[in-house]
Amino acid sequence: MIRAIVSRIKQGHRTMPYPAAPLQMPERFRGYPVAASLADSADRSPECPYGAFSAAEGGCLDMGKCLFCAECPAGNIEFTTDHRLAATKREHLLVTPGAPRQFAQALSNDLLRILGRSLKFREVSAGGCNACEADTNVLSTIGWDLGRFGIQFVASPRHADGLWVTGPVTNNMTKALLTTYDAIPEPKIVVACGACAINGGPYIDSPQVCNGADGLIPVDLYIPGCPPHPGTILDGLLRIIDKIR
Repeated sequence: MIRAIVSRIKQGHRTMPYPAAPLQMPERFRGYPVAASLADSADRSPECPYGAFSAAEGGCLDMGKCLFCAECPAGNIEFTTDHRLAATKREHLLVTPGAPRQFAQALSNDLLRILGRSLKFREVSAGGCNACEADTNVLSTIGWDLGRFGIQFVASPRHADGLWVTGPVTNNMTKALLTTYDAIPEPKIVVACGACAINGGPYIDSPQVCNGADGLIPVDLYIPGCPPHPGTILDGLLRIIDKIR
């Protein structure tokens, strides 16, 4: 026991200070995109195979569909290292030149009163590749310690306050998703984590998928990325429970 205590003292405090201090993202991280203009891109390159951008009306990049592959047909799209990508409305994931940026907003006062200090999720992997699940699991490690904010994942939907959806929602998983959603008591929220859960990701428009969750159930938080960085996930969660503004 004494050796364990001494070892812990030597190790020190390992949980990162975020959100009290900013996250230091690697230089190669692809975060919030900056599009100077997409108007001239249509004549130079084929369209994005996932429909993430359109050159019409000055250009629009849809972060909900974007896989952040950095092979955009429009050569003047740049990805910053800003990890704050989550949004509470689907239209706020659309990036257009000169448009104001929209961050995720806090839940209503009634929901904050109930869920603001203790928020439990039941996760449904609806046909994904497990990348979004892996980066979500990272938040439970000592470095991130999601539980210090009162946010946890639980085994039963009966014990949950919200539904966490990953994957494009395949036809085989549709019933399981809806059954889990119905089993969570009201009031409840839904988080779509990753490009697949938002709009189908690389499987968009496949006859075997439903192109994400919000065509089936209401979504309260969209977290884009393929997969989203743990910092992106945490930022979105802290914003909806009003820990970050």
